[in-house]
Amino acid sequence: MGKIKVTKVRSAINRTQTQKRTLEALGLKRIGQTVEHDSSPSILGMVNKVSHLVSVEETK
Repeated sequence: MGKIKVTKVRSAINRTQTQKRTLEALGLKRIGQTVEHDSSPSILGMVNKVSHLVSVEETK
């Protein structure tokens, strides 16, 4: 499994509670904050749910 970098690029204001909780579960609080996760199916599913709020790039 590879790793991915997830960066929050848009605000969670006026988003559903589930989307806000998904961002928190990913460890994202502030715009511009970047976290690194393993590329597991559960993480990729969470990223897919909030793909309009984050940017994703693969790392080694």
